[in-house]
Amino acid sequence: MSARCVMVLGTTSGAGKSWLTTALCRYYQRQGLRVAPFKAQNMSNNARVVASPQGQGEIGSAQYFQALAAGAQPDVRMNPLLLKPEHDRHSQVVLLGQVNPELTQMPWRTRSAAVWPTIARTLDALRADYDVVVIEGAGSPAEINLSDSDIVNMRVARHGQAACLLVTDIDRGGAFAHLYGTWALLPPEEQALIKGFVLNKFRGDAGLLEPGPALLQQRTGIATVATLPMWWQHGLPEEDGVFDARSVGHGRIHTTVAVIAYPRISNLDEFQPLKNIPGLRLVWARHADDISHLQASDWIILPGSKQTSGDLDWLRRQGLDQHVARHAERGGAVLGICGGLQMLGEALIDPHGIDGNAPGLGLLPLVTLFASEKTVRQTQRQFSAALAPADTPWPATPWRKLAGVSVQGYEIHHGQTQQHAAMAAAGNLARAVLPQDLAWCNPAGNVLGVYLHGLFEDAGVLQALFGAPGAAQVPTLETVFDGLADFIEAHFSAGVLQQLLR
Repeated sequence: MSARCVMVLGTTSGAGKSWLTTALCRYYQRQGLRVAPFKAQNMSNNARVVASPQGQGEIGSAQYFQALAAGAQPDVRMNPLLLKPEHDRHSQVVLLGQVNPELTQMPWRTRSAAVWPTIARTLDALRADYDVVVIEGAGSPAEINLSDSDIVNMRVARHGQAACLLVTDIDRGGAFAHLYGTWALLPPEEQALIKGFVLNKFRGDAGLLEPGPALLQQRTGIATVATLPMWWQHGLPEEDGVFDARSVGHGRIHTTVAVIAYPRISNLDEFQPLKNIPGLRLVWARHADDISHLQASDWIILPGSKQTSGDLDWLRRQGLDQHVARHAERGGAVLGICGGLQMLGEALIDPHGIDGNAPGLGLLPLVTLFASEKTVRQTQRQFSAALAPADTPWPATPWRKLAGVSVQGYEIHHGQTQQHAAMAAAGNLARAVLPQDLAWCNPAGNVLGVYLHGLFEDAGVLQALFGAPGAAQVPTLETVFDGLADFIEAHFSAGVLQQLLR
């Protein structure tokens, strides 16, 4: 028998589809069911490396976490189409985990027609392997300008005959109009698939909602099945964008970690654990003023980027490059991850038109050459003793604590980085601190560049950098997933979640 499909739709982007889908995955998994997530098309630069027929491939981070919540092995079928924005009007297209240059060049509507058979086939395959498939939509199902090329919302719902929940962000205002307007713009056969409305991010007295839900049900025939309170600290990374523009920290603050939030930032979800370290303040830096006040004990992180040369240009236009250089000069800790590592070097060289040529920040004597093939793999390596040089003028640099630590992470990059030949011949060498050209630090040990994503999700790294008291404050993913399931179980009307499976 085919799996039952439950689908989470939203009135807008940011309504709460991703975390609610994750919560449902864990809820149904706890009922003893075999559960898998699915999102036909995801547009995001947050990606993870998972199993694929070719060995390893990419899916959106949200579907990766949803698979873990479901107790399922993440694989590329759970997000068959991933769009990774590189410019405002251009995205790299990843089909079943692999970059597809032909689809990347296709117009939107032509591409949708070309990929639908693959999307339908992968959903059918998941339904054959699992008892329940929890599906996440994208944006709004009522985008009538795109309905003829829809491959992620109601076309998927119809194909799987999914029982659909429609969620809205009541904190933005206009929630009842959003729910009614979305429902009203759907044709009758699609309206029939909507089995419940969900009000998300509610603050205040729930009694003030009346008679809104009752009047909405009179007009649509659909009940409001849950009113979910505002919940800032559920512990799950947001799917897109810088999820928290405010400074985050608790306890007596001893270290500020400033993550440079350039326009094409990628894999920002890997910094979620830092929000839970006592005494650490996490900030997202977009302007020079955000990092000009940092102390030598603070950190600057240059995260991943989907368009390194463009984000490097943005960083210079903001004046951030000068403050990063000054911070490094006075012994402050600087960490570059993937695209951030590439920025720390001397130059970006792009013979294939992948990313663009650009001069680097010159903080590491390295050169990055962009290859036509993308490296996508999970990796486990051990940091070498070179991270703790005996002759450093700054013995307190945090990266020294990683010497000898084994780390597990993932790689997603076109760039291949190596020592600058002329500088190396003159004796100016970066210290290689991970095998296979995966990480380097400067001679002083305070500037570190790594290709591995997921450092702060590794328990050994957290233990080394923050010690047992700090690392112990980071909730495990299992705790987060169970908390999400408990939350929806407490706030959905009795019996609704089970009824969706009938």
